[in-house]
Amino acid sequence: MATEPGIRTGRHCVFVLHAHLVFVTKYRHHVFDDRNLTRMEEIMRAVCADFEAELVEFNGEPDHVHLLVNFPPKVAVSRLVNSLKGVSSRRMRQEFPELARHYWRANRLWSGSYFAGSVGGPPLDVLHRYIQEQTRPV
Repeated sequence: MATEPGIRTGRHCVFVLHAHLVFVTKYRHHVFDDRNLTRMEEIMRAVCADFEAELVEFNGEPDHVHLLVNFPPKVAVSRLVNSLKGVSSRRMRQEFPELARHYWRANRLWSGSYFAGSVGGPPLDVLHRYIQEQTRPV
């Protein structure tokens, strides 16, 4: 089963977990240009690697970024998000001093909230039917 593409194995589990994450800048300020987003992707890839996760896809606009992350079940999404936002905020401030004007009020790059959605696998109605159709012993 674990030989199918995208399926990963751990010590005691077989899994395929993906999350779509969206981070918005504080006050929706237009902060990023292409150079910033390129560096942001590198930073976030490194953070994901520390969590044994994979940043599958990354892109953004001036006031937000989208990430598609493949992660193991031992990783809490909230811990991954906190690390991604914290490390990227700190490194971007260090490497791009001109971004400091966007930190002026709250001294942080990102809004306190985020979006996380699970993605992949069959549609929910297909999964509902599959579970309902299991052969239950009598």
